[in-house]
Amino acid sequence: MDLVRHLRYFLAVAEELHFGRAAQRLGMAQPPLSQRIQRLERELGVRLFDRSARAVALTEGGRLLLAEARELVERAERLRALAGQVARGEIGTVRAGILPDLGGGVIAALVAAFRARCAGVELELHEITTAEQQRGLAERRLDVGILRHPFDVHSGLALGPVLVRDLGVALPARHPLAEREEIGLAELSGGLVLFPRQAAPALHDELLTGCARHGFTPAEVHPASNPEFAAGLVLSGAAVALDDGSLAGRHPDLVTRPLRGAPLTLRTSPVWPADRPTAATAAFAAAVAEVLCAAGMRRAGGAGGTLHPRPVSEFWV
Repeated sequence: MDLVRHLRYFLAVAEELHFGRAAQRLGMAQPPLSQRIQRLERELGVRLFDRSARAVALTEGGRLLLAEARELVERAERLRALAGQVARGEIGTVRAGILPDLGGGVIAALVAAFRARCAGVELELHEITTAEQQRGLAERRLDVGILRHPFDVHSGLALGPVLVRDLGVALPARHPLAEREEIGLAELSGGLVLFPRQAAPALHDELLTGCARHGFTPAEVHPASNPEFAAGLVLSGAAVALDDGSLAGRHPDLVTRPLRGAPLTLRTSPVWPADRPTAATAAFAAAVAEVLCAAGMRRAGGAGGTLHPRPVSEFWV
């Protein structure tokens, strides 16, 4: 027997003290209502109502159980409402993957933008690379993430907006090409500083392929996880680095110049498991788009193309 449902029937009759009116209120016929009250009485082992041809009244047992029945029904309704909020992602905790290259200002703005949309949800941030986020999403250790393209979009992931940023090249200020307004990839030589391949294998390979396609095959690729280390390698003259503007901003002796024709781009998207969409994951995706666009990225197909004075990342995924 569904006890809570039968208690609702009891409460309706107790409040109306009339089986006909109670049945009408419940949207059912009177005979089934009478049968269910009788079943509840058998289940509880107590008579709840005195019935006569003219009136219905609560028994002493019914009066004693009324307050408890009302509280149980109200608690059941609160439980269902709470469960609905959890299922819709309106409360609880969202475990979000954050790329290591997002700056402190961007992260703070992202948290604020998410809280403005989902005040009742706690945002638990994990600083991990694209490759690690893909594993975390697949293993259900993350609810949502921010990934660098390319990645397998058919691996059960739902995709938010694709946000784009053109990449330039970071050089020592004394470099002969530093005086140019823009530089062709084919004009570059020597080594290239790039994030470690294991952090985002597909992006790493795509960038090297793009460099080769446009005439630049690095003599050596120097992996660098730390932007300070990357800046040091560029300053030493050992290599140049692909940059969105932030690496040069770390040191006065570095400059970033756009690449002619914008042949290389950084593409980023919020993602989440396709079978677990919630209001919270949608709010996180919207917050990512809002904050990253404000920091200089653009939606795929949108206007843009110049390096922004407030870079969103240091490009060390």
